[in-house]
Amino acid sequence: QVVLGADATPGRTFSQNRSAAVPPSAMAAPLPTSSMAATPQPCRGTKSRRSPLLLRCACCVALLVWVLVPSLNFALPKLSADVSTVRQSGTPAAGLRGPAAPSARPIAGARLAAAPSGPSRPDGTAVAAGAQTALATESKKTDWALICYFIFWYVGNYYYNITNKLALNAAGGVSGFPMTIATLQLGVGVLWALFLWGYPDARALPKTTWADWRRTLPVGFSSAAAHAFSVFAISAGAVSFGQIVKAAEPAFAALIGVLFYGSKVSTAKWLCLIPVIGGVVMASLGELDFAWAALITAAIANVFAAIKANENKKLMTTEGLKERMGGVGNQFALTSINSFLFCLVLMFITEGHKFGTFLTLLQTNKMIMTNLILSGLWFYVYNELSTMTIKKTNAVTQSVANTAKRVIVIGGVALVMGESLSPIKMAGCAVGVGGVFLYSIIDDILAFFKKK
Repeated sequence: QVVLGADATPGRTFSQNRSAAVPPSAMAAPLPTSSMAATPQPCRGTKSRRSPLLLRCACCVALLVWVLVPSLNFALPKLSADVSTVRQSGTPAAGLRGPAAPSARPIAGARLAAAPSGPSRPDGTAVAAGAQTALATESKKTDWALICYFIFWYVGNYYYNITNKLALNAAGGVSGFPMTIATLQLGVGVLWALFLWGYPDARALPKTTWADWRRTLPVGFSSAAAHAFSVFAISAGAVSFGQIVKAAEPAFAALIGVLFYGSKVSTAKWLCLIPVIGGVVMASLGELDFAWAALITAAIANVFAAIKANENKKLMTTEGLKERMGGVGNQFALTSINSFLFCLVLMFITEGHKFGTFLTLLQTNKMIMTNLILSGLWFYVYNELSTMTIKKTNAVTQSVANTAKRVIVIGGVALVMGESLSPIKMAGCAVGVGGVFLYSIIDDILAFFKKK
């Protein structure tokens, strides 16, 4: 309460003092500093209201860019096609230098100029200067679509882990409804995929056959199991710890690939798995909220993720399947639909008896509804964008990008969620993620030194 001047009666409210007769001189005089009460404190609910608002804004921006990025990317294939035409014909293609100039025939008897230095065709003639300019322009052109892929891959992964953990905590954690939340997250992604297929000119429908769909079932099942066990791991322990354990996925992929898929792993890569496993052990020792359930379920998620990668690789060797699917987006959409169907069955088996309780909780707790929808959208978007990014980059760029992503997610989520970051845990994280990065590039490093 604010007291007006010395004539104000102590203990009276602002309205009571205002109604009292106050001389004009007293009203005109400035208020002394000593008579002022404590500075009013800001509203405590501002921060809690601001966080959901930022999440909603970020989600809307992501959806907007998701619709606009394909239009930005349409120009890139056309430019590549034009440049390939230039390389084959040696003449500038339409659209690279404006309107086509009228063709001029060489004058009979005129001496041809010496071929300029630069790229040449197999017959020895030089490529036109316009073609060289087009090639230089292409090499300097910034791939904004790829930049958007990277940004929203990172942002999507970061916000998925946060919104997923918030939804799990609001629903009761590991003893609540982790399988139901994992299933409905995939359901949100399926709705988004159907929306893209139904929206005019957004994405063409796949032309797969019934036999093609049956071939995708192993990938869908392993993807469903990997997602479900990942959600279980996050519900049972800290998000940062679950991400550290999931960083050891190359160790599981190498072992499963050698045992069941005939893959070959070099000795150098096997040695790189030692710091990977050692980093997970160090992080487990430094985890203050350690839970065996989180460690075991995250390890099982790694097993199914490795199976999914090998099954997907085998699937894409089917003749003509890639063309019938119609791109990476449709491939991931079909996998998401299959994963949702498998998880739906597991959900009713494990948590079907309390699904009515979950629906009641969903209606009374807006935190669950909001974060469930957001986490489902973020999960779908960041997974599809990561696949598109990997398709457009080389192996070294992928390794650096994955390493940076894990560091950002582990550190950022731990700070936002208030999780423990002990020195041993951080050291284990650094050793494990560094081992994964070395595992990804060790063969290229050795091949480079052998050439020298």
